[in-house]
Amino acid sequence: MKILTRYLIRAHLGPFFFALFALTGLLFVNAVTQRMEDLAGKGLGADVLFEFLKLSLPHTFALTMPMAVLVSVLYAFGELTSSNEVTAMKAGGVAPRRILRPMLWMGVLAAATMLYFNDQVLPESNHQLKNLLYDIARKSPTLELSEQAWNEMRVDSENLVYHLMADRIDNATATMQGIEIVDRNDPLAPRWTFAASGEMAFNESRTDLYLTLYDGVNYEVDPTRGAGFRKIRFEKQAIPLRGVGDELERQIGSERGDREMTVSMLFEATRLREDQLAQYRERTHVRSVQAVRAALGLPTDSSMTALVEQTALRLRAGIANRSPSAIDEVSRGAQLTASTMLGSIDSTRKQLASYQVEIHKKFALSVACIVFVLLGGPLAMRFPRGGLGLVIAASTVIFAVYWAGLIAGEDIADRGFAPASITMWVPNAIFFVIGLWLYRTMGRENSTGRGGGLDEFWWSLRRRFSRRSSAEAVG
Repeated sequence: MKILTRYLIRAHLGPFFFALFALTGLLFVNAVTQRMEDLAGKGLGADVLFEFLKLSLPHTFALTMPMAVLVSVLYAFGELTSSNEVTAMKAGGVAPRRILRPMLWMGVLAAATMLYFNDQVLPESNHQLKNLLYDIARKSPTLELSEQAWNEMRVDSENLVYHLMADRIDNATATMQGIEIVDRNDPLAPRWTFAASGEMAFNESRTDLYLTLYDGVNYEVDPTRGAGFRKIRFEKQAIPLRGVGDELERQIGSERGDREMTVSMLFEATRLREDQLAQYRERTHVRSVQAVRAALGLPTDSSMTALVEQTALRLRAGIANRSPSAIDEVSRGAQLTASTMLGSIDSTRKQLASYQVEIHKKFALSVACIVFVLLGGPLAMRFPRGGLGLVIAASTVIFAVYWAGLIAGEDIADRGFAPASITMWVPNAIFFVIGLWLYRTMGRENSTGRGGGLDEFWWSLRRRFSRRSSAEAVG
């Protein structure tokens, strides 16, 4: 049996590595092509480009690893069946299920490798890639400005630094709303600029950035007047920033997102968000009770028993001593507090859902390697003459359905309609049930070795429909 096991493993290794390199190459070229717009025209060195390519590769590999497992199993078992090697094994007393067993163990090994890769290698590469792209974006005026956050803009040609914040930024139309610019380049005369709106434009060489601000005001410190200010209103003002970010500067790593965390980091972040939710709910409850007490004119620090007794006394005596305006004011304050807390709860819940989705995604993609072995082997053995047509068609359909289910499950979990522990495992569960049924029916001959491509598949469908029609006619 050791000889047979080694033979089956060698039969799968060649197709596996070929599929892995081919699929990784195709997806990698597509991913790099989509990013070329962010890299073009920025004068990046070869070392930066090589780093970008190196950091982009792990994400592609995480997608193609399960695909390569499925393709190799379909191709290898199809070749073994079409060349009657499986028939010879069965004639020698080897059960068909025994033939699949070594590949299931290889699927377990691939799943363990994927889990380690998704947990340790991929998050770090994603984090470094995000930092690199952010540094590249800062190198030229095509930088991606963040809304409601301070954006540092360096004018290297003049050794100046500006800080810009905007409430709304539309990168498609290069417009901004609610702008604030801080200029501290002259420590004796700092300057603050506020504008209702603005536009961004670049020169042809895309090295200079021009800001056009509308309906604003400048506040300037007047050194001749001590702590005095000059206030200058304007309807339109142009600010040229020449040579913005002409040199690539590497900054300290930013905060990690959900796809840049290991499993242990995700569990810790999940625990913190759950604690925050509990605190928010407790604060909401406490403030609601305090608002009710204030509306009834009761002490806000009284016990619940005292609250009930005093409320009953006031209701019997007639609680008309509090004016409607005072009660309305308390109600509005309570409503504002509740609205603020509900916003915090909703934001925290979304973060918690994204962390839980990422945890289950790491495990689900790893287990998919085992599921695809269980599914692909029996499927290829049922249609021995499918050839490359079966490999391409089956792998395309299976993986398209799998990824559609995974994306839909992620979206459903992020919206809070269902827990990630269910939605992220639905594709695996569906294909596992199908693979288990095919595994249990292995060894039941339903075709010969003299087929024509996918003819056996279509003939099997026709036979099933004809049998059903005959049964309905007899009934």
